[in-house]
Amino acid sequence: MTTITKTKLRFTRRQFLAASAALPLFSIGTGKANAAEFNYKLATGQDPTHPVNKRAQEAIDRIRNATNGRLEIRLFPANQLGSDTDLLSQVRSGGVEFFNQANVVLSTLVPAAGIVNTGFAFTDYKQVWTAMDGPLGTYVRAQIEKAGLLTMSKPWDNGFRHVTTSTKPVRVPDDLRGIKLRVPAAPMLSSLFTALGASPSPINFNELYSALQTKLVEGQENPLAIISTARLYEVQKYCSMTNHVWDAYWILGNRKAVARLPKDIQDIVRREFERSATDERADIASLSMSLRADLGAKGLQLIEPDKKAFKNALAKTSFYKDLRTKFGDEAWKLLQDSVGSLG
Repeated sequence: MTTITKTKLRFTRRQFLAASAALPLFSIGTGKANAAEFNYKLATGQDPTHPVNKRAQEAIDRIRNATNGRLEIRLFPANQLGSDTDLLSQVRSGGVEFFNQANVVLSTLVPAAGIVNTGFAFTDYKQVWTAMDGPLGTYVRAQIEKAGLLTMSKPWDNGFRHVTTSTKPVRVPDDLRGIKLRVPAAPMLSSLFTALGASPSPINFNELYSALQTKLVEGQENPLAIISTARLYEVQKYCSMTNHVWDAYWILGNRKAVARLPKDIQDIVRREFERSATDERADIASLSMSLRADLGAKGLQLIEPDKKAFKNALAKTSFYKDLRTKFGDEAWKLLQDSVGSLG
């Protein structure tokens, strides 16, 4: 089979998946939708196979049952209703009532939320959950709500992010110099990779696969679950397990839409999203282990870089000092209380 034929087949498969994704995952009880007192939408940017969508659908089903069908929420995965930046505007305006947003993109609207994306701050999940289920998480949720959005549960897990490339492996900071690297429309990630000498290019997630396939960029960075479900291993050769940033997912609610719900339904929504947050965290923790072998079997070469070298390289710049100035002493102290001294 020629390369051209393979490419055509790949596009056909991806187009088929995209067309299939154009239908919401919601299926059970569709006939009751018109009878519901409230009909809401939950949009996500993740592939339908991602744990976010599995656990979100479970929460939706439980909400429907617990409210006796009064609240129907339809799940629209895979950026069906727009790019991440589009959907952030929609949830603010009420075009969608609920939206799952990665913290790195949310920080474009709520800069203070970006503190959890400080490069090479968290080393493991013990530090992450101590911070995010404690004072730092409380602080970030307050900043999000000051911007007019509601956080419907504790943060879900987007995972630790890693660098993938198609041209050369990244083992030490110098290997990043000059690499054209796709990042989300997130200043925190752009500033991190600029400080490390790369050339970050903000591109929305729904355009990522084609940008890699056409060599518009050489590499990208994402958690393993995204690398797998978005099939990025098809267009990348190396994966450096940098753990350079941990990222959260937030289930965001439009304030007016949530306020329209009776108090008992609001409580059910928060309870069930909270339960699914716990389940999704466990999913990502499990996948972080199993996906290493799975991605390796698919041809992606996994590399263990010297993480301390990257952190030390940042410490030699003004990176951490600039972030402390940006976020302020209160927020910086909350972060360092969980991760130790930075810079």
